[in-house]
Formats: sequence, C-alpha cells, structure tokens
Amino acid sequence: MGPFNLIVSTSRFREEEAQDEILDLLDRFGDQEAEAEITDVKGLLIAQTALNPLAVVDGLKELVTEEPWQVRYILRVLPVELVVPAELDDIRQAAKQLTGRIDKDSFRITVEKRHSPLESMDVIKAIAGEIENKVDLENPCWLVLVEIVGSRAGVSVIKPYQMFSAIVEKRK
Repeated sequence: MGPFNLIVSTSRFREEEAQDEILDLLDRFGDQEAEAEITDVKGLLIAQTALNPLAVVDGLKELVTEEPWQVRYILRVLPVELVVPAELDDIRQAAKQLTGRIDKDSFRITVEKRHSPLESMDVIKAIAGEIENKVDLENPCWLVLVEIVGSRAGVSVIKPYQMFSAIVEKRK
C-alpha cells in the first residue's frame, strides 16, 4: 500500500480482526474502496481512505456513543495529513507546512516511533525550531503528531480531541 491517512492500533494478535473491522466501518461511513494493511509492528495497521480522516474519527466517536459493541478490536485511530520518508529534514518540512494553522496558540509535539533509528528528541528539536508559539505539554491547543512506522512518517497538526481512543470514548 502506498500513502496512508489513518493509523489504527489494536491488541497484539488481533491485527486481522482490526483490519476487517476498520474496513467494515469505513465501508459503513461511505468508502467501499478503502484499504488497510497490517504493518510489521505488532498491533499496528495503516489505512487509506477517500474520506476525510478527521471525519472518520468523528464518525467512530459517534458510533461508539450509539452502538459501543460495533468497535471491538480497534483501540485507537490517528488521522494522518502527510506521509513523508522518516528522515529528519522531511519530517521537519512536513510539520512546517502544516503548522501555519496554529496561529498564536500553544502546541505540543508528540512523537511515536516504531522500527526506526531516529531519536524522538531529535525529531522534536527539528520541528520545535520551526515554531515560535508557546509550548504547553499539559493542555496544548494543538498537537503536532509524528507517527514513525519504519521508513515512513505520518505527520498531522490536530486538536487534542481529534484522535479516537475506544477506551476513552466507551468510558464517556
């Protein structure tokens, strides 16, 4: 699979069930052509949908509110805006391209890396050097999310509530 715009996590050894579940849910939301691939990382899938990934997150939250049993294997879904090679300069450029919407609000950089030799602090320093806004680690207005999976990195600039966590949503 080429580019992706969703990162889906599940329990170890439940990847196939989560793959079927995300494809069924994306079909239900209106994308019959969506693709999902199990990665080399245990419990992690990537998916490509024609739908807006933020709308998918909203749809999952609404679905769990109305029918919580419909989401059994998916634990988290993270939207991805840009996919770039997992190289510091590429990640920095992608983040710089997306951070214009932050305006003067506070932000936090979150890096999750899997199967990558890159150091999280190196990624954070490369991105932070491009943003003049105030950092707020506890209650940021924006998240600069960098998800590194092997040789590729997914980069997003989102509000903290624009991620899906089945556990959090089911507790509500």
